[in-house]
Amino acid sequence: MGELVRAGSVDLWVERRGQGPDVLIIAGFGDPVEAWQFQLEGLSDRYRLTAYDNLGTGRSPMPAEPFTVASLADDAAALLRTLEVPAAHVVSQSSGSAIAQELALRHPELVRSLVLVGTWARPDAYLRATLSFFRWLAEVAPSERAFLEAFCLWIYTPRAHANGTVEQVIQGALAFPHKMSTEVVQRWLDAGGAHDTGERLSEIAAPTLVLAGGLDKIVAPGLSRVVAEKIPGARFEVLPEEGHRPFAEAPEEFNARVDAFWREVDKQD
Repeated sequence: MGELVRAGSVDLWVERRGQGPDVLIIAGFGDPVEAWQFQLEGLSDRYRLTAYDNLGTGRSPMPAEPFTVASLADDAAALLRTLEVPAAHVVSQSSGSAIAQELALRHPELVRSLVLVGTWARPDAYLRATLSFFRWLAEVAPSERAFLEAFCLWIYTPRAHANGTVEQVIQGALAFPHKMSTEVVQRWLDAGGAHDTGERLSEIAAPTLVLAGGLDKIVAPGLSRVVAEKIPGARFEVLPEEGHRPFAEAPEEFNARVDAFWREVDKQD
């Protein structure tokens, strides 16, 4: 069961599972807590996991004030402090990984390690065009299902379309009662497109694992490689048969990789 938690000046819907070293999950654009159920269920025997709905996503209300990736990182920091978590392993994906980068830069004392999945330091022309496409697609798609079907072409692998995973995701999204408005969708896409840590990543001191899907159509592995190259000592790994959401499509392999990384970091502490 989750609850609304006051984190600084915002309210965030939070779900916590398990016992052990603290892990903070920062989801990407549009993903509520439920998107990370494979991790909340599969890793809670070893870790205390905290997942939350980002502003305007799921059950977390969207304030009228403007927000940026940096302000979202400050919200994540406020949440950790409210929950009295001194430092956490941070696992993140897509725009969530942009928030995680800023969290490590702005609040380094709270970040024990970083896992960045499908990440970028600054968007290239292709990613900017993709975000622009999603922006107007949210306005003109003839139905919610049509939007989701088009969106999933970019997010999931052909394997996930063939084995019924995508249809399950779409059915779940259609039934989910806490919808994002078109305005909120666009505000999130604009924030992700404005993200730029290219000249600051060298300041990140936390042990970092960067994971890229070899079949990722949104964030090409080369963009994630740049992030790993700029963070001192970062490890870069490619999941050759995965797309933008390996934590959902290949949860057992994903969980094993992050668990091994966190165990290594914990041994070094």
